[in-house]
Amino acid sequence: MDNGTPRVAYFCMEFGLHEKLHIYAGGLGILAGDILKAAADEHRPMVGIGILWRQDYTEQFIDEYDRPYDSYHEYRYDSLDDTGVVVTIPIEDLQVRARVWKCIAFGNVPLYLLDTYLPDNAGWNLTAQLYGGFEEERVAQEMILGIGGVRALQALGISVDIYHFNDSHAVFAGVELIRQQMANGVPFLDALWSVKQHIVFTTHTPVSAGNEVHSHRMLQYINAYDGLTHDQIATLGGDPFSMTAAGIRLSKKANAVSQLHGHTAREMWKGIPGGSDILSITNGVHNGTWQDDSIRQAHASGGDLWAAHMALKRTVIESIEQSNGVSFDEKVLTIGFARRATPYKRSDLIFSNRQIMVARGLQARRQRLAVRWRI
Repeated sequence: MDNGTPRVAYFCMEFGLHEKLHIYAGGLGILAGDILKAAADEHRPMVGIGILWRQDYTEQFIDEYDRPYDSYHEYRYDSLDDTGVVVTIPIEDLQVRARVWKCIAFGNVPLYLLDTYLPDNAGWNLTAQLYGGFEEERVAQEMILGIGGVRALQALGISVDIYHFNDSHAVFAGVELIRQQMANGVPFLDALWSVKQHIVFTTHTPVSAGNEVHSHRMLQYINAYDGLTHDQIATLGGDPFSMTAAGIRLSKKANAVSQLHGHTAREMWKGIPGGSDILSITNGVHNGTWQDDSIRQAHASGGDLWAAHMALKRTVIESIEQSNGVSFDEKVLTIGFARRATPYKRSDLIFSNRQIMVARGLQARRQRLAVRWRI
């Protein structure tokens, strides 16, 4: 303990620390990166555990027929330190080795990244693409994060009070912790109860399509049971195996990422016996990363925040017009969608209450006419 503050290991599939470190895809990674930076600002005893994705998520381009296509590039990084630690994870009938790198280059607490790009390594390409490949490859990647992450912390000599799983990708860390206790003679249910006291879990996607479910046949084949039995794994995640349900059962506390999301998540997962309570935590952003100087100065001096906001909006609009010849109206709410505009992102949510939309549309039209004709 550090003055009564728990030592936390924060597990996440992606970390958005800087655009130069290509190991993130979206909001999950941005949240994780901001938390590591905020922990450094506040001198909290925390480390991050993730994966060094060699080919990123994807780069997207537009071809000559105006159709998007994906491109992958293999990255090398000079900003990472080799810890000299290599851990082994049993996947299928292979012993997959993962090197552990350390990242502290972006104002963050130490982030340890597992990397299977080793000479003669049977699983060398498992850490190639974030969210890439087929189902078995995804589970193998999650085993590297969870099982490999726990083993990396132990090999590094880093003691942990709390394991924080940011989304369900890290639940095999809980399985590994249970396995280790059972190897010392602790019965399964006692080991589960003991491990629960050291795990917290953040759930994210509020629709079923965004929560992973896997068959036990596949989990057995790939060796994801990690020495446990079918019944023991089913006790954690059910049958079929729900990663989110396992995260809720493995943790002493769980949290959603806003007040409204908390209501939705509690309703979604209320039928899980032995599940933890789901609290509501509204996440912020890291000021040093995302807050423009003009916004910071306006806030500090009690100035006009809206004027600073609109000046920045005009700068973006002008940049878009110069780059693409497309002009936007600064007085119109504009919502843009880029990569990963999948159905579970609910891009049509703004149109879900047509009565309100029509009423506000008519009001906006009257306002525009009033300005045009100086009514």
